[in-house]
Amino acid sequence: MKENAAKHRGLRLLLAVTALLTALNSSASVVEKSLKVAGVDVQYKVVLPDGYDPALSYPAILAFGGGPQTMNTVDAILSRNLQAEAERRGYIVVAPAAPGGVLFFEGGERIFPGFLDAILKDYHIVDGKFHIAGVSNGGIAALHVAAANPRYFLSVTALPGYLWEPSEKKLLALTKMCVYLYVGENDEYRWHDEMKREAEFLSVHGAVAKYSVEKGEPHRMESLAGAKASRLFDGFEATKQGCSH
Repeated sequence: MKENAAKHRGLRLLLAVTALLTALNSSASVVEKSLKVAGVDVQYKVVLPDGYDPALSYPAILAFGGGPQTMNTVDAILSRNLQAEAERRGYIVVAPAAPGGVLFFEGGERIFPGFLDAILKDYHIVDGKFHIAGVSNGGIAALHVAAANPRYFLSVTALPGYLWEPSEKKLLALTKMCVYLYVGENDEYRWHDEMKREAEFLSVHGAVAKYSVEKGEPHRMESLAGAKASRLFDGFEATKQGCSH
């Protein structure tokens, strides 16, 4: 009898733990969603901050994954660079996958600004403006989308990334934002020269533009991942001091 009672207690404990885990998962801060914009279906994830209150306004980040910009790469930029710090500091992060597999600088960008307008209807975003950030192809996309829709953005961060088909007009569109460009010292793609040129152009034209070569880092930088991703958010916070000099 004692053995049966112990088994029942163990079973009840297991069920209680399972219920707790289920409740935690159901209230997780990452939500996967979809909507139709510009005639295409867009899959995206939203990270909500700790203690999220839909009645309040929050700063927000539009984020792009690298490579093929699939949902797998969305997961990568969230887990490596943005989610934990966003939850802690009180940011909303919105990260779409490339619609139909078309990269956000090769046609997928047609969902903007419609996608941003839809997000602004669903969430209260401070001043109706986003920070925008991306890794590799996502960095290229971030600069490309920001230059095409400057009124929606406070800052643009590429780790790494450069402006797709750069022109003076596109670069000037970025001068009202804070621009942060990061590249690994040992990046095999050697994007350094173009990124440095763009940062220098923006600085000359009055923008706050910072170009950082991450010592000893390859293309996939660890110096901006995990706990070190706080540096990215320090940049977002610095926009409160203004983005021109």
